[in-house]
Amino acid sequence: MKISVLGAGAWGTALAIQASARHDVMLWARDAAAVAVMRASARNTQYLPEAVLPAALRIEADLAAAVAHATQDDEGLIVVATPMAALRGMLAGLPDGARVLWLCKGFEAGTGLLGHEIAREVQPRLRAGILSGPSFAQEVAAGQPTALVAASEDAELALAAVAAFHSERLRVYTSVDPVGVEVGGAVKNVMAIAVGTADGLRLRAERIGVIGDAPGLNARAALITRGLAEMLRLGLALGARSETFMGLSGMGDLVLTATGDLSRNRRVGLLLAEGLPLEKILHDLGHVAEGVYSAPTVLARAQLKGVDMPITAAVVAVLEGRLSPVAAVDLLMGRQARSEH
Repeated sequence: MKISVLGAGAWGTALAIQASARHDVMLWARDAAAVAVMRASARNTQYLPEAVLPAALRIEADLAAAVAHATQDDEGLIVVATPMAALRGMLAGLPDGARVLWLCKGFEAGTGLLGHEIAREVQPRLRAGILSGPSFAQEVAAGQPTALVAASEDAELALAAVAAFHSERLRVYTSVDPVGVEVGGAVKNVMAIAVGTADGLRLRAERIGVIGDAPGLNARAALITRGLAEMLRLGLALGARSETFMGLSGMGDLVLTATGDLSRNRRVGLLLAEGLPLEKILHDLGHVAEGVYSAPTVLARAQLKGVDMPITAAVVAVLEGRLSPVAAVDLLMGRQARSEH
């Protein structure tokens, strides 16, 4: 199969590495200078420096050439591995009938649309879907066991994702619920910021020897559980299936992103708890933390649907500087008691 991965960030590079062992894969990066470095060094030194790029992996700076590589016949596959903000432009430039999956997770800023809604709006004749699930790029590139889910209303496209990426170390499941998979992928990033912030307050209290009322592991468990409830409520309001949120793109991705030390969104929360300004955190991070940009849009979409998402609202207030991390925890704990379900 001819596969073109559009976007040479950590995740796109990791998938390209794995697929190149069995398929004809081209990895596109928009920076020609970065492409030259990757070709010469066989490494993506900016985003995935630990991984060696296989000799079979072709690296390209010409977007038209990369698209043509995967659209020469009906069997090719395009994988959009850009941040959410670039998804619309990428999809709009693809030819009718192209088979495309995207990796980005979130709601589009400004419109509040999910990926499948953007595709329907800008290029309705695409055969489109999403590849998501609990996965850190470093582990995928290293060949560590990982499970993902390919979701599309086009069952043949989901099977094409299995043919492209399923291997001894990378298991790919299929789903016909792109709405649920996309909502899970978007909301879990916001919840990871919340959990990271609570964990950061705990670690800070332990470091200075004043535990007091700092949130502990009990609070982490509560945030993950209630965060899943928020995710489910929004998903159902948007037409998702409830069982999706018990799967890889729901509970699985939430647990990984909220607790894993490689999580950028969790890292944002940890540093917010230290009192660092958001601008400095994002500058030093060097990678996109989608939860920062998705949180206000997630909240806005929930409010339009009349869905209550108090954790999301607290995260937005902290990101916007209207609440301190400590005040956000106090606000959530001070909410009126109610039935769990």
